[in-house]
Amino acid sequence: MTPFPIGLHLPARFTAPLPARADVVVIGGGIAGVMTAWFLARAGQSVVLCEKGRIAGEQSSRNWGWVRKQGRDPAEIPLVAEAQAIWAGLAAEVGQDLGYRQTGVLYIANTAKDIGPHEDWMVHARAHGLDTRMLSRAELEAMVPNAAGWVGGLWTASDGRAEPWVAVPAIAAALAQRGVAIAEDCAVRALDRQAGRVTGVVTERGRIAADHVVLAGGAWSGLFARSEGLYLPQLMVRASVCATEPLPEVFAGAAADAGFAFRRREDGGYTLAPADFHEFLIGPDAFRHLAIYRPGLRTPVRGTRFRPAAPRGFPDAWSTPRRWAADAPGPFEAMRVLNPAPHAPRVERLREDFARAFPALGKPRLRAAWAGMIDTMPDVVPVIDHAEGAPGLTIVTGLSGHGFGIGPAIGRIAADLVLGRAPGHDLSRFRHARFTDGSRIEPGPSL
Repeated sequence: MTPFPIGLHLPARFTAPLPARADVVVIGGGIAGVMTAWFLARAGQSVVLCEKGRIAGEQSSRNWGWVRKQGRDPAEIPLVAEAQAIWAGLAAEVGQDLGYRQTGVLYIANTAKDIGPHEDWMVHARAHGLDTRMLSRAELEAMVPNAAGWVGGLWTASDGRAEPWVAVPAIAAALAQRGVAIAEDCAVRALDRQAGRVTGVVTERGRIAADHVVLAGGAWSGLFARSEGLYLPQLMVRASVCATEPLPEVFAGAAADAGFAFRRREDGGYTLAPADFHEFLIGPDAFRHLAIYRPGLRTPVRGTRFRPAAPRGFPDAWSTPRRWAADAPGPFEAMRVLNPAPHAPRVERLREDFARAFPALGKPRLRAAWAGMIDTMPDVVPVIDHAEGAPGLTIVTGLSGHGFGIGPAIGRIAADLVLGRAPGHDLSRFRHARFTDGSRIEPGPSL
């Protein structure tokens, strides 16, 4: 199998020199950070984007590639609708095909019991005027021919897919061509502050003065926030994924049943992932944040496997420092790219799941297998807000496995927050203070 397409085995592509000053510094080169920089640059701001490793080297390239409204927390649905509109025109602006196709998203019921949660989510679909509808067994069989054993489904034709490890680097390249300074291998170690306000950052290459800073560090955001005295109860789970060799098309979009998910790729293969399995790597933050995560734990987390420790150097590994000096290398330089190993037995089972669903094709050959660390919050929705306790800092993190599809809208909203503009959506569910102001933590739908 081939190595994952983005990683430290490749030389840095974005090597802009750092200016002494910018209007905004963005920390993190995933889709949230890149799209925030995109909209800030469009508004005429001078922007520096610092990425400790590789652009899209972590979860923004390792996800399933779905762009969906279906199954979302109701508060996210308007944001995804905006994101899909942005996705539709983004390739033309970037000058490269990003693989965005409106091929639909399908949730499949293995048994009659599985139909219930789909029907429950239709309440939200109707409230937001979506084109989502329930499928009968006959309608499902017509949509996914030659499949075996499914009884119905939930279908949103206006949802789609894109190519994660193509899209984000391509958008970043277009940004660089427009004069945005993007620096890989450039960790931000700390914030600069004066009289309590954020006035820039300290990077491993020196200081950058800035009026605003955006923290979009994905799985690393919680560690960075803690070092700055900010409460951000972020945890993460490991998810395994694989890519097949090219196969005959059995379905053009993205779909999942109770056991596995599959998504057609532009290269003719399918991206496969468990729908019922992820791994939680226990570290100090698991205990530190236990109380605020407890409401979500009252509902059994299907398929979660608990592991006693994260690999050395991971954000919540037992040995990872929580404090460090700004004038010396820290944990972000020690682990440039999170590249966790996939769970090999579960990857092999994905081949069996696919063969069971599509017996005419049998077990597919795999081109690659990988894993990613999904950053999550206690209520499984992100933080999109100015930081409580750090004026001049905006936080965009905790996208909880929903970030790739919604990313373009997240970037537009974050840019408007930085610029002091109305965000255009109700962001109360995504505010930073919800974890400290006594609000009840309400986990969203787990579809």
